[in-house]
Amino acid sequence: MSGILACPAFAACHEPETGSKDIPLFSPPLSEVVVGSGRLQFYSAPNANCAMKGVFVTPKDEVIAYAESNDGWSSVTYANPKTGNTVSGWVKSSRLKQTGTVGPKR
Repeated sequence: MSGILACPAFAACHEPETGSKDIPLFSPPLSEVVVGSGRLQFYSAPNANCAMKGVFVTPKDEVIAYAESNDGWSSVTYANPKTGNTVSGWVKSSRLKQTGTVGPKR
C-alpha cells in the first residue's frame, strides 16, 4: 500500500506558502504576457501532477504574477477580458514575459 501513496499521481496538490526564500513574492506584482505556442496549462500547485482540468491561457493573454518558485513556477491570476471571470493558479514561468509592474512599489 505504501507504494501507491508514494506514486506521483497521489502527490499533494496544496498551494505552498509564498513569501518564503523558496517562493519569494513580487512587490509590486508583475504584469506578464504568455509567450510561446499552444495553451499554457494552469495548476493548483507548482507540481506537474496538479493540472486544473480545462483551465489554461493562450499566447498573448496577460496575467498578473505574484510569486515565482526557484524551480520555474509562477503564481498568477488571469482575468478574462470578455467575461470578467478570474482564475488563480500556477503556470510554468518559462512561458511568461514581463511587461511591467502593477501598482505602486512598497
